[in-house]
Amino acid sequence: MAVAAFIGLGANLGDRGAALQQALASLAALPHTQVRRVSSLYRSAPVDADGPDYLNAVAELATGLPPEELLQSLQAIEAAAGRERSYRNAPRTLDLDILLYGDASIATPGLTVPHPRMGERAFVLLPLSEIAPGRVAPAQLEAVAGQRIERMADPTLWPLVTGR
Repeated sequence: MAVAAFIGLGANLGDRGAALQQALASLAALPHTQVRRVSSLYRSAPVDADGPDYLNAVAELATGLPPEELLQSLQAIEAAAGRERSYRNAPRTLDLDILLYGDASIATPGLTVPHPRMGERAFVLLPLSEIAPGRVAPAQLEAVAGQRIERMADPTLWPLVTGR
């Protein structure tokens, strides 16, 4: 039985656009998984961190993978993209987060769903509201309205938006 899982994608080091394109291809290649929808691409300032601007998006997956296995797969994709976890909120070549996994509430030492900080971040809420408007309340969008974020391109234009 497939579950709708929403994945946050972000990168702020290297060729960010290419990293996100490759991440989408890797998500589509996961077993028992299909990419249903992808948001536009957004550029945002780092939140609670330093470094260059991020490129961000949200993808909706239909997946038969259990949440822990999905998380392990996301971490393997990050590692393949050169992700290093040198310190909390360090700049990164790729960041993949499970934002929502169906309607599940998960609280384990390695995984918390819904993502605990998604309601504080415009770079999650704006792309999520684009592809799943029922998952984001207007009050949530108002709460992050002061964060710097810019819509870059819809998914069909992503190949043209690299390295910015």
